[in-house]
Amino acid sequence: MYPVFKRAFDIIFSLLMLILLFPFLGLICILLLITGEHSVFYFQKRVGQHGRFFNIWKFATMLKNSAHLGTGEITLKDDFRVTPMGKLLRKTKINELPQLINVLKGDMSLVGPRPLMEVSYLLYSPEQREMIYQSRPGITGIGSLVYRDEEKIVSAADNPRAAYEKIFEHKAILELWYQKNKSFLTDCKILLLTAVIVLFPNFSGFDKWFKGLPGVVR
Repeated sequence: MYPVFKRAFDIIFSLLMLILLFPFLGLICILLLITGEHSVFYFQKRVGQHGRFFNIWKFATMLKNSAHLGTGEITLKDDFRVTPMGKLLRKTKINELPQLINVLKGDMSLVGPRPLMEVSYLLYSPEQREMIYQSRPGITGIGSLVYRDEEKIVSAADNPRAAYEKIFEHKAILELWYQKNKSFLTDCKILLLTAVIVLFPNFSGFDKWFKGLPGVVR
């Protein structure tokens, strides 16, 4: 029953947000057209529910062909591929807002595991992939919340790729916890904390909001 309710909530909420944010999103489009690479949207193949591929919508924040430059799928702090406008959009997570269109289309949900590039998706074991992606991927999720400063952590590491893979080990545990504890209340908490973290990036105390959340030390 909850999946049906969740889908209805996704449609209503995302449609309402797109209508309310339309003037703001239009301004962002204009600013992107006159700055950086003059591109508004960035489309990339990502892995979704049950391993199916789809094209994710984002505001363009990086140089064209960035996936084949520098550190590939790993984005570092002060990454040379990120445009000046892109830095602001990424810091505030505004670059993720076009994914409301993916939610309306049914590719994504508001809350769920992040849709990954295939190279990152394959870091999960086959069993983990099957369990985690039985749900639609989300604009936000428990793994995204806990590792909202992933770029900073990876950038500070001596071996960024090893740090990135270590983060994925814990993200798998967090996403499996979500699959066992997903509910309307859990999703509402995740949405609320997503907004809180944008305003207060140093927020901690996830274990107080989510009972039994494994291995979170912030």
